[in-house]
Amino acid sequence: MSANTIESGEAVSAPAYVIKEEPIENHRQMKVRVIGAGFSGVYLGIRIPQRLRNIDLQIYDKNSGIGGTWWENRYPGCACDIPAHSYQYTFDPKPDWSGFYASSREICDYINSIAEKYGVPRFVKLHHEVTSCSWDDSLKKWHITVKHTQTGESFEEDVDVVVSARGNLNTPKWPEISGLERFQGEKMHSAAWNQEDRYDFTSKRIGIIGGGSSSIQIVPELQKLEGTRLSCFIRSKVWISDRFGDHVMGEMGLDPSQLEFTEAQISNFKNDPTAYRTFRKTIEEDGNMVHHASLQGTAMSNMFIELFSKITKKRLATKPELLPYFLPDFGVGCRRLTPGPGYLEALIQDNVEFIPTAIDSINETGVKLSDGRQVAIDVLCCATGFDTSLIPPFPVVGKHGCTLAEKFTPYPKTYLTMMVDDLPNFFIILGPNSSIGAGTLTILLEAEGDYVVKCIRKLQKEDYASLVPRQVRVQDFSDYVGEYFKRTVYMGKCKSWYKTGGGLGDRISTLWPGSILHAMETLRAPRWEDFEFESLCGHENRFRWLGNGWSETLMPGGGDPSWYLNENELDCPLAGKPEEDLRYKARPFSH
Repeated sequence: MSANTIESGEAVSAPAYVIKEEPIENHRQMKVRVIGAGFSGVYLGIRIPQRLRNIDLQIYDKNSGIGGTWWENRYPGCACDIPAHSYQYTFDPKPDWSGFYASSREICDYINSIAEKYGVPRFVKLHHEVTSCSWDDSLKKWHITVKHTQTGESFEEDVDVVVSARGNLNTPKWPEISGLERFQGEKMHSAAWNQEDRYDFTSKRIGIIGGGSSSIQIVPELQKLEGTRLSCFIRSKVWISDRFGDHVMGEMGLDPSQLEFTEAQISNFKNDPTAYRTFRKTIEEDGNMVHHASLQGTAMSNMFIELFSKITKKRLATKPELLPYFLPDFGVGCRRLTPGPGYLEALIQDNVEFIPTAIDSINETGVKLSDGRQVAIDVLCCATGFDTSLIPPFPVVGKHGCTLAEKFTPYPKTYLTMMVDDLPNFFIILGPNSSIGAGTLTILLEAEGDYVVKCIRKLQKEDYASLVPRQVRVQDFSDYVGEYFKRTVYMGKCKSWYKTGGGLGDRISTLWPGSILHAMETLRAPRWEDFEFESLCGHENRFRWLGNGWSETLMPGGGDPSWYLNENELDCPLAGKPEEDLRYKARPFSH
């Protein structure tokens, strides 16, 4: 039977509706490409094949190994500055971390072990660098170009979904100093360390530019080497904290000065899952509660200023002239708070010179200061961070020729940090406003990965060709971000990579506007009303995805026809007072 419509005053017969001969689950074939094989890329390499079907998945990474930033950053002393037991996958924790804090190599090895255990390498293409992404609105697909970094050869392909999991600290930023290229000695960046030749720093005059987290880890390692002389060129003021977790270590009866775990402690973590979970929850809760310190004038914020001032004065007692640089007039956390075990102690040693004078230029033999002094060095270490513009180093062109670079100028505007209007089916993990000021970043990365999987499944199951956030919702989130940070310490008078404008702007573009638990709840369930959808079947019946009345669970080998009775599917209420259910008291129910 056909339906009639009225057009130009005449009855016109519309095409008869045709049932789609597929079960309702609708696992249509889709191509998904992930850029980056770090923590997030590996997570997607596990969750996509676990939860979705008929997905042609490839994970491209320009490096020669899996691990992302932990594969790239191998400078002396490189380590995660939060407790190792907080920096891991929730579904497969590592009870045998060697110590309370893990080196970059141990973290990279852990990520690789997880990747191997869950079969991720079958999807990973190393030495593959994405060089362009362009949306084809006629095909409703992304046209991407990929270059093999060893052969130089490139290929192109059309895909349904692109996920950028590159991270926001991916492209090293060299200092913009006149004459840098003239220096004749050894030169390296903290994110591009000379590992192949294993440069010997002993008895060398070492110049270190930068005073951020990388420099704070590098200086103590190089200072203690035999015969070294360090010239530390530092202009910005910074707070130096105790190690994150020292306080809670004391509460658990652990000695904060003993960072390596004993064999007995590791054995206990392995053999007593309950004790290990309690240990992890104690650390997590301590880190999450630090969110209180991010707000101006709170008791915790003031307590941190008092505590770190006292610690700093004690450690710099023999060189009080350094105090103004480590007792800044902005709040704790305005710049990224970095624990510096051994850093202040290294700065007061006889073989270390702290140089706050501005650099005029670099020449063949060293560094010339603005006061005319020449500092001779054998090796130059640039601990100057990363390009924090958040714009990828390759063009991303969406609908109507709009580029991601344009969308991120003068500052990034996103939908919940993960999507941008006019860029359909394009997701960003750890994008703008996606880092955190307190708590565990890795659980946010998992939440973002889960969000991506839900969106892909929405496209696949309901026969949508594309989804893209509405521009008005992008603006709404941008307005929220701008207003939220006015109440925080992050807007203090400091130079910080959290900010736009080279670290001096009036906009926070890096951090999530709230606590880590606030972020997790936000991303828990997509708000589909905030999106625009394009149907795969054009103007045909939008309920065509209902299929032919069958479920694949009724088909041979298709599933379990009584799955709803399986124990893991049951949500059993508490007798007498269902409202006392501890599960929903711990975290409220959400749709």
